[in-house]
Amino acid sequence: MNFQWQISSGALFEWLRPAGFALAALLSTWMLADARRHSNARPAVAVWTLLTLFFPHIVFPLYLAARIIRRRPSALDSEASRGTWRWALPLLYAMLIFALGAFYFNLDYNGVDAHLARANRARLSGQRVWTIRELRAALTIEENPHTRKLLGIALAESGHWNEALSEFQAATRGGEPDDELSYHTAAALETLGRPTEAIARYQAFLNGGDCRRALPDARCAIAEARIKADTLTVPARDDRHQEKE
Repeated sequence: MNFQWQISSGALFEWLRPAGFALAALLSTWMLADARRHSNARPAVAVWTLLTLFFPHIVFPLYLAARIIRRRPSALDSEASRGTWRWALPLLYAMLIFALGAFYFNLDYNGVDAHLARANRARLSGQRVWTIRELRAALTIEENPHTRKLLGIALAESGHWNEALSEFQAATRGGEPDDELSYHTAAALETLGRPTEAIARYQAFLNGGDCRRALPDARCAIAEARIKADTLTVPARDDRHQEKE
């Protein structure tokens, strides 16, 4: 239950940001209209308005408190209330702020980091189609070998082995340093009925750093078993024999 809540909170936060901005923009617009009614000091009005936009949870309560304390009718109030253009400037201000906000959040929503974050949430929740879609969207914006590897893994988990192999090979050409890429490539080759190439990639994985640590990756034993199952002519670990010699 906690795990599912963590996934939902990540998606919820993505929508809370524009909602919070919209609320701040509305409060700031009201602040501009109200402050113009009670003050001729335009710099002060501008400062209150902008501070409310960026710090609404702090500035807006302070402004309301100041208005309550200093509340008394003035000639400026009655004159401003009769003006037909009282809301003209606030409305123009609101249109500008909302337009800038929409432009920013549109860029943010369609950025590489946003696509990768949504792909990760989709992967954690088991939504493979959405994972693949978001990773491909990220690659249309920025070519990245690590993203290619992640897309290959998602495709392999969905049973699209030919496409997965293409992504693994693209990640290799792009210089992805992760040793596990060789293992995933080998698994794809083996599934597609190309054992000779698969053995070579399994051997590359065994010779990598993940299998030379004091506590090797659990897949090292799997790779070694696959080599022994498919051939008796290719030694599982040439480096061990060389070290003994």
